[in-house]
Amino acid sequence: MAQIRPFLVIAELVICCLLMATILLQTPKATGLGGTIGGGGGDFGGGYRTRRGLERQLYWTSWVLVFGFLANSLAYIIVATHLAATTK
Repeated sequence: MAQIRPFLVIAELVICCLLMATILLQTPKATGLGGTIGGGGGDFGGGYRTRRGLERQLYWTSWVLVFGFLANSLAYIIVATHLAATTK
């Protein structure tokens, strides 16, 4: 179990960086609270619109990375608690 711990730390850092990049690359849907209600004109179109192309790919990639980050974090917790229990 101790051999997998550094891999989990590196994987968590990589997933974290990729997740931040995919979220920051997404286009904003609305501007402020008024845009969430349906107002918000400007350059973003305001209101709801479907995701297409690269925007859709970034959206689903970010969700995959979120679940990967969650699974990796839980695996790290399990490994850390198992190592702490075996060293007592």
